[in-house]
Formats: sequence, C-alpha cells, structure tokens
Amino acid sequence: MLINKVEICGVNTSKLPVLTNSEMKVLFREMQSGDGEAKQTARNKLVNGNLRLVLSVIQRFNNRGEYVDDLFQVGCIGLMKAIDNFDLGQNVKFSTYAVPMIIGEIRRYLRDNNPIRVSRSLRDIAYKALQVRDSLANKHAREPTLNEIAQELHIPREEIVYALDAIQEPVSLFEPIYHDGGDPIFVMDQISDEKNQDANWLEEISIREALQKLNEREKLILSLRFFEGKTQMEVADEIGISQAQVSRLEKAALNHMRKHM
Repeated sequence: MLINKVEICGVNTSKLPVLTNSEMKVLFREMQSGDGEAKQTARNKLVNGNLRLVLSVIQRFNNRGEYVDDLFQVGCIGLMKAIDNFDLGQNVKFSTYAVPMIIGEIRRYLRDNNPIRVSRSLRDIAYKALQVRDSLANKHAREPTLNEIAQELHIPREEIVYALDAIQEPVSLFEPIYHDGGDPIFVMDQISDEKNQDANWLEEISIREALQKLNEREKLILSLRFFEGKTQMEVADEIGISQAQVSRLEKAALNHMRKHM
C-alpha cells in the first residue's frame, strides 16, 4: 500500500530523495570541477535531491488556479538555474539561495500568463530592472535604490517605477498580511475608506444608542477609522498602540455595537 503518494509530472513525491548538506557539498564539487558524464550525473543528483524544495515553494501559489504540474515544471527551471549558479564559497545554505530563484521563476511565469496584458516593452524594462536589482544587491550586500537601478540601465526613474507597477499581480483584499497570534490583519484593513468622511450613518438612532455603549477608546478608534477614513496603521500611530491591538479593539467594538442594535 502506498502512503501519501502524490504524483506531479509523473513523479511520485513520496519517494523523492533528500540530500544532507555534506552530500550536497560533495555533489557541487563534483559538478563544478568535473567534466562530461561525471558532471552531468552530479547535477542530476542535485536536481532530484532538491525536488522537495520545489514542492514546498509551489504550495505558496496553490490558490492561483494554475495547474500544479505547470508550476512544478517552472519551479524546476528555477531550481536548475540555482544549481548552475550556486557558489560554495559564499558559505550560504543552498536552500537559502535557491528558494528566491524558484519563487522568481514562478512569478515570471505567472506574470507572463496574467490575463491583464502588459506591453512587451514594459515587461522588458521591468525584467531588466529586476535583474539589475539582484545584481546590485549581490554586489553591495544591500537593497539598491531606484535611482541606482535607473543609473545602471540609463532609463528615467519614473519609467522604471511605471514598468514595475505594470507587472504587479492583483492582490485580494482578503489576503492576510500579518498575524499576531490571534485574528489576522487583511489587506482591506490597510485601506482608507474615503467614502465614510461624513457622519451620515450616525443619523440612525439605533447606531447612536449602540455607540453610547462603547468606552472612550473604542469610540475614538471607530471615529478615526470610519469618520475620518484612516487606516489601522494611522490609528495605531495616533493613539500609541500596536496595529494588531487596533484591529482587535475595532472588531470587538463593532461586535459590541451589533448586540445593541
């Protein structure tokens, strides 16, 4: 009987090998110093021994509606690029180096297959900017500025910003962005509600009465959030508590109001 057998691209994931760090170092030395068949054999072993890494990465994208087999194949391309470019002398774990490359390959695939079409010229500028960013980050051991990327490409800074914005993927308002051991904070919690600048909804007597049941801090939070249209981060800065606390107090206040409406 097979236990936990899942086949992706004809590969039985329950039987994928796992390499130790010492085994990987030996294989990398054989691949980088050997030639011919020995080099290819070492490379193949490194690929097969790290397929579980690809599986762990594609789980992050399992809600995009893409075929798992397609994502797995694209992830394998990123894995092979990481293997071919990995430098043992950097004293960095291979997984630390490979995961961003696998993720980058998958994101490029998703951008190219995005139903929202972006012109080829914009995509080319964006991809060049991303490549230069990675190159400068490796060279200077820090995240480069937009001005540095623009100077390297000899392209106006504004054009790079426009190109990078154009290839960004749409984000769900209900995508969690922070967890504080309790309720998650979603993207929608970070967005100002400019339509609630007035107090029209306070004209309802039931809501007025419900508001009177709240303490002063709860009233202040709801006032800043729904009357002035501020984000939870802005409210947190103004009253001197964490964003997670604002989120919890806001939800508690709204639930308390519902009981009295």
